[in-house]
Amino acid sequence: MPVGTQATVKGASVGDLTELGYGLLLANTYHLHLRPGEDLIARMGGIGRFAGWPGALLTDSGGYQVYSLAKLRRVEKDGIRFQSHLDGSERFFTPEAVMAIQRDLGADIVMAFDECAPYPCDADYARQAMERTHRWAERCATAHAAVSGRAKGGWSQALFGIAQGAVYRGLREESARFVTSLDLPGYAIGGLAVGEDRETRNACVEWCTAILPPNKPRYLMGVGTPLDIVDAVGLGVDMFDCVLPTRNGRTGQAFTSEGIVNIRNARYAEADGPLDAACGCCVCAGYRRAYLRHLFITHEMLGPILLTHHNLAYYARLMASIRRAIADGAFTELADDLRARLGHEDERP
Repeated sequence: MPVGTQATVKGASVGDLTELGYGLLLANTYHLHLRPGEDLIARMGGIGRFAGWPGALLTDSGGYQVYSLAKLRRVEKDGIRFQSHLDGSERFFTPEAVMAIQRDLGADIVMAFDECAPYPCDADYARQAMERTHRWAERCATAHAAVSGRAKGGWSQALFGIAQGAVYRGLREESARFVTSLDLPGYAIGGLAVGEDRETRNACVEWCTAILPPNKPRYLMGVGTPLDIVDAVGLGVDMFDCVLPTRNGRTGQAFTSEGIVNIRNARYAEADGPLDAACGCCVCAGYRRAYLRHLFITHEMLGPILLTHHNLAYYARLMASIRRAIADGAFTELADDLRARLGHEDERP
């Protein structure tokens, strides 16, 4: 899922996204609550109609903001008290409030309210955060059932639970068993991609996917790089979201079949080739590296737009190739090939 925090994927139009084959976007409950507000979006017929997006939508619950806005919030028994980063006003997010906001927003998949614990944290705090997440998940499920699991516009909303537990195996397994017991349409693995190393993250994922039911979607939140995705798919994950394709595109970093290209580098001042000879997107077909570098050096807005498009095309192609490889029984070969080509930190020329 490309990330559309403010009901828009930065630098990409709805036409771009549908042309690239995306059918599901992520939007942010906390930010849309602050502006333009869920009431306005409900009056507009829901977030899809408001944004002109014809596909499906998932809204997160605001649980990640417990981590990312740590200086502007206070964790309480019944919820999170936020100080708005816009005007300083106080907002109290409870499980019931979060479900009501998401009902107004009208996404197709809505997330239970959770607490994303920081990394590192000790086992005692990780357990407290996990147990809060479990209590809040039960309250979310009750609130969801009270409106028959439907958005204000009348369509069904699928509620996903979130397994937490930081980097502690016993907690991760306990949390996976708990959310499974709620018998929801899908489950997420949260609290990762917050600073832990790749090996630790993969271990946490494997502890959860060994327990989460294989016949329901398993969603790893906030991950990640192409290699992160390949690792997680191999461990049984189905769904992903990440800001990397768009955020990195805006800063001049392109994902290619041979690794990362930092287009601002001086070596590309006279580079006549495309970003990626193996890519069939309109950017690689129509623009040279030298020109793309020129756009970034001169701060032209077209540069970030073009690299965003290319990166989204790369990720769409990556996910399509993974689906084909799984269907053909060739995922191991695909994963080995990607690790051989991308398993490095440095930029390739």
